[in-house]
Amino acid sequence: MSQAAPAETTQSYLPPSVTQFSVFLDNRVGKLLELLETFDQDSQCQVCAFTVHEASDHAVVRLITNDSERAKDILKRHELPFSAKQLLVIELAEGHTLSRLCLCLLGAELNIHFAYPVMLRPNGRPTIALSIDDLTLAGQILRRKGFRLFGECDLPRPAL
Repeated sequence: MSQAAPAETTQSYLPPSVTQFSVFLDNRVGKLLELLETFDQDSQCQVCAFTVHEASDHAVVRLITNDSERAKDILKRHELPFSAKQLLVIELAEGHTLSRLCLCLLGAELNIHFAYPVMLRPNGRPTIALSIDDLTLAGQILRRKGFRLFGECDLPRPAL
């Protein structure tokens, strides 16, 4: 009599995350304004966070919106070159400070590649977007330590 193999029941934990777009622009006066105005024209897709990295001939604008599919369509429609990457968005609240967050990640030997604040934030509390070596492990650790993580669906939506 043969035994049946046990059913696979493992599920991997995927933390809530957001899509960051890195948009490549010529480093000329007014290009950032033009980019932001493309999002202003769509009342449903708001820029929630952005940072600019400048070089002599180009700039890279990293941005997070509350609707990544719409954002992708906007960027394609305006023929703007971009790439996409998943980030964690973490709320900093009492007892859950930036230094504590860094300590938790250091304990797991996870590197932070870059970070920037989120302007439109859930709950009105300080919130930070992080690019980390391993989003899944970082999400597990931060959740276990009581940090609140947000996904795209948690970012503020415009009132209709």
